[in-house]
Amino acid sequence: MPRSSPLLARLAFPLTLLSAPVLSAALVPGSGHGPYARIYLPQNNPGPSDQAGFPRSWTHAYGNPRHDADFPATARSPTWLKNGVTWRYAEARAWPLSRHAPYGAKVYGERLALATMTQFYGNALGVSAVDGVIYAESDDQFAYALNARTGKLIWRTSPVGNTLMGDPLVSGNIVYLSAGNVGFNFSNVQRYSQNTAARGAGVSYNGIYALDRQTGKLLWHFGTMGATMPTPAIAENRLFIDTGSGNIYAINATTGRQIWLKRAGGIANMSDPAVYHGHVYVALSVIPYLYCLSAQNGHIVWKATIKDATKTGLGDVAPAVAHGVVVMDAVGVVPSHGGHTTMTTIVRAYNAEDGHVLWTHTMGFGPKPPAFKGGMPMIHGNTVYVGTPVNNIFQAYNLHTGKILWTWHIPKAGAAGAGRGPATYADGKLFISTGPRLFVLNPRTGRLIGEKYVGGRFGIVDPVIVGGTIYLDNSWDWVMAVPVSSVVGHKPTHRQLSP
Repeated sequence: MPRSSPLLARLAFPLTLLSAPVLSAALVPGSGHGPYARIYLPQNNPGPSDQAGFPRSWTHAYGNPRHDADFPATARSPTWLKNGVTWRYAEARAWPLSRHAPYGAKVYGERLALATMTQFYGNALGVSAVDGVIYAESDDQFAYALNARTGKLIWRTSPVGNTLMGDPLVSGNIVYLSAGNVGFNFSNVQRYSQNTAARGAGVSYNGIYALDRQTGKLLWHFGTMGATMPTPAIAENRLFIDTGSGNIYAINATTGRQIWLKRAGGIANMSDPAVYHGHVYVALSVIPYLYCLSAQNGHIVWKATIKDATKTGLGDVAPAVAHGVVVMDAVGVVPSHGGHTTMTTIVRAYNAEDGHVLWTHTMGFGPKPPAFKGGMPMIHGNTVYVGTPVNNIFQAYNLHTGKILWTWHIPKAGAAGAGRGPATYADGKLFISTGPRLFVLNPRTGRLIGEKYVGGRFGIVDPVIVGGTIYLDNSWDWVMAVPVSSVVGHKPTHRQLSP
């Protein structure tokens, strides 16, 4: 059952509101006063004409179960959307994009500081785009709604008292936020060692926060004992949630009331559920399994593991599902010499109905990357595109046979590795955001055909492409719009679809 409560807790250190007015009243979290208050600027809402060409809802992380966030311009789309716009919005903890080194690099070293910014500072996943509005969740504990054409703030929540590491979901008049972190304090350790039902990862105020889509005002909160870091999924007015305690829930998306609960065990890291043909697909770590559950009642239809995967491997990556195939990847440790940990990324495809393994590949070897260790797969047509930070590559596979089509080595990958977020297929091109750059590849050959330095660092972020604009956020705590033409070097060929 959900527990109605105000948004709670102040941030751990002061914020600088670079793109929003600083209010100077008493610091009363959630009260409408002070720099932690919810901000609502209705004059910045998009007009009806600026909403054409955008999705009407956002039901999964990365937009859909395929993880392919491309939305072509329509005949009714405004000219600005077809041509693309440029803007940058500095969120509450924005670190200057001109600063190449991450915050805390002198203390932690660049490699660990990059991962720390993604987990506790900026935006871990990408944005959501619905009806002319860009929504973003940030580890700065705020969520934002911005005008997609101008980049101006429409609303900002008061802080939820926890990190927000997912994609905001949008359905009807509600925006859904998933709150949770990687914390595992002494109480977690005690509960885990005692094998209690309350065990699991995540501290502070976990769960789902449902907000009014127009104003950002809290409607209800569904609390969970374990962290709700992954983005849920919506289908048939049900919200499907996996948590750091190994519990998987279905709740009513309108009221927040629990429909069913499945105690699967393990820990959900960043593996976002996918809903496909009446089934929910989700992967958990520690007890590493990919689950297929009935969306109706939570019954486990099948489960499968990747034998050589590490305990954390499956729980990081979200399965991609299309054409009756589920694609999953996980890191595994391989024998090595010299005292260094050597890893590989294992990609596996399953029959979506019965879990039968269709094919398996390893992506090559490299050192252990920090924090998130996998690559989010993306399916377009009969091809799977997937990257890995283990050895900084992207590969393309035939979805049904597993035949390797090409391998692309990410240039200037950096100390922390690259290739975590899913690619996006648009206008016959493949767009990838990784490191501080946007890249464009030929999707048939893997040949690089364009790139753009943006700055900061992209976490598990996908390029969200609507018409001629790429919408992004990053670990430096920025949301931005980039014209497609500025990356590929020429104006895009607009796919004129029926309105």
